[in-house]
Amino acid sequence: MGYPFRMTAIPDFLRIDPETRRVSLDGRNPAFYSDPNRVYGLLHQHCPTFFWEEQRQWFFTGYDRVNFLLRDRRFGRQILHVASREELGLPEPEAHLANFDLAERHSLLEIEPPEHTRLRTLVNRAFVSRHIEKLRPEITELAERLIDAFDGQGRVELLSAFADIIPVTMIARMIGIPDEMGPQLLKWSHAYVGMYMFKRSREDEHAADRAAEEFAAYVKTLIAERRREPREDLLTHMIHTEHKGQYLTDDELVSTTIVLLNAGHEATVHQIGNSVRVILESGLSPAELFRDEAATERTVEETLRLCAPVHIFQRWALEDAEIDGVSLKRGDKVSLILAAANLDPKKFSDPLVFKPDRQEGQNLSFGAGIHFCIGAPLARLELNTVLPILFRRLPGLKLAGMPTVKDVYHFHGLERLDLTWG
Repeated sequence: MGYPFRMTAIPDFLRIDPETRRVSLDGRNPAFYSDPNRVYGLLHQHCPTFFWEEQRQWFFTGYDRVNFLLRDRRFGRQILHVASREELGLPEPEAHLANFDLAERHSLLEIEPPEHTRLRTLVNRAFVSRHIEKLRPEITELAERLIDAFDGQGRVELLSAFADIIPVTMIARMIGIPDEMGPQLLKWSHAYVGMYMFKRSREDEHAADRAAEEFAAYVKTLIAERRREPREDLLTHMIHTEHKGQYLTDDELVSTTIVLLNAGHEATVHQIGNSVRVILESGLSPAELFRDEAATERTVEETLRLCAPVHIFQRWALEDAEIDGVSLKRGDKVSLILAAANLDPKKFSDPLVFKPDRQEGQNLSFGAGIHFCIGAPLARLELNTVLPILFRRLPGLKLAGMPTVKDVYHFHGLERLDLTWG
């Protein structure tokens, strides 16, 4: 993670033609997804806006460009609200993905105003920082209890014993789902987000559709329960709160609950592992990195900048546009590489180096604009709470071997993280 930025040698698995701005790269090559930052550095050096041949799409990596496009209302997360499939030449929905498509139809991540405004307004209040901060004691208690279970052993696989459990438990409790459902929620979520990965196969699609069907059926049973017996939880709030005289439909409630559960833990699980790895590989003193609240916040933001858990956010061109000399037509899809924007040398000095004291601007790991991650305050609170506890409770923490990165690009997380201490 701390190698120098100025590189000239382009590895065999990457082909860059700066003249035509065309790039050839296999997203499933372990040499790439194990260390995507190296490739992002080369793209900034040679071709920050490029056409990825294998993905058949234009990609943007420059910080200012990505930040602008995330907020540019000429681009959106959906297109069918302004044009038909026939107009755009898009294929009809695939029958084997009917359950997945239904669950996504009203997803906060996938819709545009005014529907997005209505749904987000109903949910947003639960995720503002002043409400989220009240969860700190609960997160602390959970982290301490999990560490109690393994601190005497001298070694642990951190993801399964710690990182997997905290985010899913907290978001489930907020929504009103019992703790014991955690393992099943993880299974559904892992299958569901398989739809967004470069390695996606027909088998992955069937698994995602099954997960969507089962996930939705479970959420509908919860909705029925909360209608009969309201509680002090987010699901009850979403069911019984109106916006301009309108309530959420059952389909909207299902989509919103699924996206909150998935987004509320999937990325944070990856980020806990990524952050621990970066800190340990940096050689810097954890006691110094977490010496107080301000230092902790800077450390967490720097790990988010250097090893973001979600790398790509896609947008549809809602009208013809020209961006960085690229002519885009209405209906074209473009991709913004958030993780690469965080490494732009025009924005960050020595961008591939872990420098927790840097103060050069906000990372884009949670996006920007109207689709800025609604769960960002919760994710930040979890990271700022559990990382200091982990390093305080396990002095002398170190890696027990080289961590393996998951083949889940465009997410970025570890297969497992084996640690020792003492």
